[in-house]
Amino acid sequence: MTATLIWILVALVAIGVYLSWTAGRLDRLHVRMDAARAALDAQLLRRASVAQELATSGVLDPAASIVLYEAAHAARQAEEEQREVAESELSQALRAVFADTAQVEALREAPGGEDAAHELAEAVRRVPMARRFHNDAVGAARRLREHRKVRWFRLAGHAPFPLAVEMDDEPPAALVERAS
Repeated sequence: MTATLIWILVALVAIGVYLSWTAGRLDRLHVRMDAARAALDAQLLRRASVAQELATSGVLDPAASIVLYEAAHAARQAEEEQREVAESELSQALRAVFADTAQVEALREAPGGEDAAHELAEAVRRVPMARRFHNDAVGAARRLREHRKVRWFRLAGHAPFPLAVEMDDEPPAALVERAS
């Protein structure tokens, strides 16, 4: 009788330790996901700021400046629900403005244009990487949260279900290829 009770107690302790380890792992994934989201937000803000600064610098032609400024401003001011759409529109505006190498070369030849082009190229190149890191963290957290043990024992607590960021973040080829 006491041996059976001891085995039951050992089994319950082992299950408790395993569930605690799983909850800790899930918590670490959520922390990683939050850090990746903060990094993505920082890269998106940097891209929009550089684009807005470039649009107001007078280096681009007036039509390109207006398109780029409005898209960058909308991306910086967008509410969370509309952020992915606004960031996608900024990506499209960047591709439209820097569609051909002639525009990129004109930018580089302007005073301070080489630095501006390099800074913009770096900003647009980092956004897809940051989004990929975020979406990888989201995928790992989702896979763990879909396990029965996590759902049955409510190991995720009240944390919202993680959502991936889906947006158009393709950089302008003419800008990025020259910076490589």
